[in-house]
Amino acid sequence: MTSTADNSTTAASSGQPRLGVAFVPVVPPERLRSLVVAAEESGLDDFWVWEDCFKESGVASAAAALAWTERVRVGIGLMPAPLRNVALTAMEIATLERMFPGRVLPGVGHGVQSWMGQVGNRAASPLTLLREYSDALRRLLHGEKVTVEGKYVNLTDVKLDWPPLTPPKLWVGGEGPKTLKLTGEVGDGSMLSFAGSDTELGERVQLVREGVQAKAPALAGVGHEISVGQIAATGPDAQARVDAELPIWGRKPGPGNGVAGDAATVAADVRRLHRLGCTTVILQPTSDEPDLEGFIRFLGQEVRPLLAP
Repeated sequence: MTSTADNSTTAASSGQPRLGVAFVPVVPPERLRSLVVAAEESGLDDFWVWEDCFKESGVASAAAALAWTERVRVGIGLMPAPLRNVALTAMEIATLERMFPGRVLPGVGHGVQSWMGQVGNRAASPLTLLREYSDALRRLLHGEKVTVEGKYVNLTDVKLDWPPLTPPKLWVGGEGPKTLKLTGEVGDGSMLSFAGSDTELGERVQLVREGVQAKAPALAGVGHEISVGQIAATGPDAQARVDAELPIWGRKPGPGNGVAGDAATVAADVRRLHRLGCTTVILQPTSDEPDLEGFIRFLGQEVRPLLAP
């Protein structure tokens, strides 16, 4: 008998993974236009902006990126639930989806707790908040009139005047085991912040699948997207740059942590992550990447063609 995890991995690893790039907010906002245009023109599937405190607005960045392009999907990862009233988030997502249908990938998470503490919005139970928030946000985006009295989310007869004609998939992200299960349960897609070794990634994908199955046992994860981030570099000193970058994001150099090399090497790692159950791979340039536009074109024009099944 084949296990649920095996079925899920097989389904996710069939076909071709989506390939995206992260617009890391260490890059100033005025660079956004040239980078998203490079992603569009080079053939990348996705372009992800971040909403890290206290750097750049994910929604403002996504709106501009969508307006400057016609094809590429634009993700927002992750909007911190404690920082945003859920009705406001629903209004912003709905507005973007109606203006740019089918290209918005909204993502929410419970935020970095130290940052949430800085703004006075640290939740005693981030998991409870994320569950309440995701449920209310989904219902609002589906055009429902929502009344809810939760520990954190409280709404009375709230209904969007302009809900999306087709509700976008809601992505939920996080890192801990309980959060990963929750992303599978309350999201249409799950965002994993880093790749890691086959064992590490396999364990995290399995936790997501368990959450999906708790929500809908008959589906066994079919249709649930999983994205994963991976730091990448090419060209001279690529490995040294990746190894120097990893500690900035709390990771140590080692098997599966980052990828450095030519197009064939990067494509092989993307296929590895896809084989382990990730439907979308988001490659993140190093902070000292000397040519961001060139890096994006490298991904779209040289790496992506190598991913065809």
